[in-house]
Amino acid sequence: MQAHQASALQKLVQSQSKRQHSTTRFVAITSGKGGVGKSSISANLAYALWKRGKKVAVFDADIGLANLDLIFGVKTPYNILHALKGEVGFNKVVHTIEQGLYLIPGDSGDEILKYANTGVLERFVEESDILDSIEYMLIDTGAGIGGVTQRFLDASDMLIVVTMRDPSALTDAYATIKLNAKSKDDIALIINMAQSPKEAKAVYERIRGVALERIPSLRLHYLGFLAQSQVISQATRARELFYKAQPLSPPKIQLDEIVGQLLALESKLFSMEQNMLPQSQSALGSFLKRMLGYL
Repeated sequence: MQAHQASALQKLVQSQSKRQHSTTRFVAITSGKGGVGKSSISANLAYALWKRGKKVAVFDADIGLANLDLIFGVKTPYNILHALKGEVGFNKVVHTIEQGLYLIPGDSGDEILKYANTGVLERFVEESDILDSIEYMLIDTGAGIGGVTQRFLDASDMLIVVTMRDPSALTDAYATIKLNAKSKDDIALIINMAQSPKEAKAVYERIRGVALERIPSLRLHYLGFLAQSQVISQATRARELFYKAQPLSPPKIQLDEIVGQLLALESKLFSMEQNMLPQSQSALGSFLKRMLGYL
């Protein structure tokens, strides 16, 4: 079964040779455990990148707890499962938040895993041309490691781990970093719900110190922090983006700093690669190719 899927996917990727080249950057956002604010950061980060003039899509890949539609404050009549079942075309699933900012809603159950067959994937690539014009695809994965979450992490260009000062969150974040360091030399870190900039940097240095000792090949990059704030809590309850609702608030300013660090890191890591990418792969075709070994 797995061999058949891989073979068919190879043919699928090869069939994209006539499609327009795209340099979409796939950025996975994950956490070692739930409850650290990962999905809120994913949604607000996508919006912040869009405000910088970037074309962005965010895919709700948190199987079992898909809720980005609630965080964006939108109603999406269809999600990825409807398309996988063949009930609607994939372009019906891609929800426009703003012109140039798109949401691909996930499903809150694991039934989605039953539809990872080649016919469905082929339809997805054929019908989702709108996504080939985007610059960043943010993938909000499930918490933890293993299963479909790990497939997304392995295939992504960049990996951002979100954690907080809670000891169990730090332990799980390090476990996630350690596992993914086997395939990635560069991993980024965001500290959420910090009491102060000093505390956030101390948390990063603590994780970095352990990583340097045990994983010498890893470069762990500090993107920044979000302080614990009523602004974020209130926006979450109101089902709106704090970045949009409170444009003068400290969390909005802090997220702007994170975006600046992210763009600088992306430029540093991939500036040479941009000129080396094959000119015949679509964004999704390229991403699927990297996922072959994990299906």
